[in-house]
Amino acid sequence: MKKFNLLLICLGVLLLCAACQKDDEPQKKVMEDRNISLYMHETGEVEEIDLEEYLCGVVAAEMDVNWPKEALAAQAILARTFTLEKIEAGGVAARGTDASTDIEEFQAYDAGKINDNVREAVAQTEGQVVTYDGKLIKAWFFADGGGMTSASAEEGLSYTKTPTPYIHSVEDPGADLADNENNQWEATFSLEEVNAALTQIGIEPLSELTEASIAQTGESGRAITLSLNGEEVGAVAFRLAVGSEKMKSTLLEEISASSGELYLKGRGYGHGVGMSQWGARALAEQGKSAQEIIGYFFQDVQIEEIY
Repeated sequence: MKKFNLLLICLGVLLLCAACQKDDEPQKKVMEDRNISLYMHETGEVEEIDLEEYLCGVVAAEMDVNWPKEALAAQAILARTFTLEKIEAGGVAARGTDASTDIEEFQAYDAGKINDNVREAVAQTEGQVVTYDGKLIKAWFFADGGGMTSASAEEGLSYTKTPTPYIHSVEDPGADLADNENNQWEATFSLEEVNAALTQIGIEPLSELTEASIAQTGESGRAITLSLNGEEVGAVAFRLAVGSEKMKSTLLEEISASSGELYLKGRGYGHGVGMSQWGARALAEQGKSAQEIIGYFFQDVQIEEIY
């Protein structure tokens, strides 16, 4: 009987190991041959590309290639983590590929901007990823936090699918850089633009716009909900619908309705969750390493080398 029980235990362990291997198969394949399938949005073609070479194109597109190398290296670690975490979750199902150059589907990518500074930054972090409790994190990054990063993924992104305890609010030193043009922005939207955004997120359009205010804010001061003529609208959804390049953030200082137009004034650029790219530059200029930069923006995380 003891032998039979031992056999059952061994069989169970083998089945568990097999299941684990199956779940990790996409990531395991990448780590073994370091190639990923990449949908080229510009041509509609699919290419096989070395992961590290792909990351050079991502870093070059996401950051100024002449910024300090440690800032670029921090971006490389996050981009690698982002890529592998997405592949683990199924990649780009619509394309049947691991990744895509379409920023709406994956990350920005521009191989034409790659220079020696980028290549060196990616090379010095080869194989490094960010983990929390042994799992790849949601490696979010954005341009500028307007002086303070978001306190949670829910506040900045309306993300509630999985716990992200490594996200916290910290001061963003990027706001102190003299050439940071995101410190303050203004935008005006016509009633037609507002209604197009409302329709996109499933809210009835307005016949006129007479009142606008912030209905709720989060811990970092970002707007959670807006009030337009008394109608509550999710700030994150509205920003994406009305245009995230024009409504640069939900960290608003002023909001008003005048002559049928919506006026917004705010700080920062992006959702504010995770690493600020301008903040990374500021910390790099202070002598911080890529690993220290990531440790500043994400709490209780580890940086591991997986190959």
